Amino acid sequence: MDEKDWTALSVLLEEKNISRASERLYISQPALTYRLKNLEKEFGINLFYKIKGGIEWTSEGLYLAQYAEEMQEKLQKTKDYMLNMRDDVRGTLRLGVSSNFAQYKLPKILKEFSTLYPNVQFSVKTGWSTFIKGLLDSSSVQLGIMRGDYQWNGKKKLLHKERLFLISKNEVDIERLPELPFIQYNTDSSLKNLMTGWWNDRFNEPPSTTMDTDRQGTCKEMVKHDLGVAILPEICLRPSDNLYTYGLTYEDGTPVQRDTWLMYNESSLQLATVKHFVDFLNQHVDISVGL
Repeated sequence: MDEKDWTALSVLLEEKNISRASERLYISQPALTYRLKNLEKEFGINLFYKIKGGIEWTSEGLYLAQYAEEMQEKLQKTKDYMLNMRDDVRGTLRLGVSSNFAQYKLPKILKEFSTLYPNVQFSVKTGWSTFIKGLLDSSSVQLGIMRGDYQWNGKKKLLHKERLFLISKNEVDIERLPELPFIQYNTDSSLKNLMTGWWNDRFNEPPSTTMDTDRQGTCKEMVKHDLGVAILPEICLRPSDNLYTYGLTYEDGTPVQRDTWLMYNESSLQLATVKHFVDFLNQHVDISVGL
């Protein structure tokens, strides 16, 4: 069993589907199946059995796949620490970043950091903050940038505060909001809870939802075409959108804000790549101010 086997098992553990796993591994499905069959022969077990739409792990197969994940993690840590023993800053910085932050702020940050430290490579995973939190918990990433307040026993630094805004194509009376067509979008639970909490604080009736979209960008385009109103974080808004924006406040006048946090384990600072990136965020990048 070698590193390629560990990788194959780890990806299959995530996908639970041989076809999707082979696509992620950039190998053919027969080649992946052949590798898995050899593992079954080596250990004298059945790794999984096929079900409709994918696979179901056997107890032995699940144990071996989890072992493969552990070995991958140990190998990566060994590589990180070996590179850290050199005088210059080099290695791979593994980041998990909330999708919106990754889209609107991360590219500039990584470009400036790579200019200072050209021997650092980046491995970036993006998604909803709940997904990023899981990556951080499993040590799949060294640093997590998440939107919303999550419990974390390690180091936690506030990076960014932003307001939520009601957006519309034409001027509206926010007190009549329940009467207006409302456009929703898929998002993580922390933002959903924030929007629902504000709505319930201000209104006794639910929104008149006329459209559910897959993402915030689609939602904003619908608003631009005057198909309804929506609530978006300010990180998504630009003057060029030519929309009316209304900063949300609770009944007591408190602004409705969402926080973005940098989270990591203190032990990760032993790696030069991680320490320099954290220092860079603290000293060189002004990302704490909203639009």
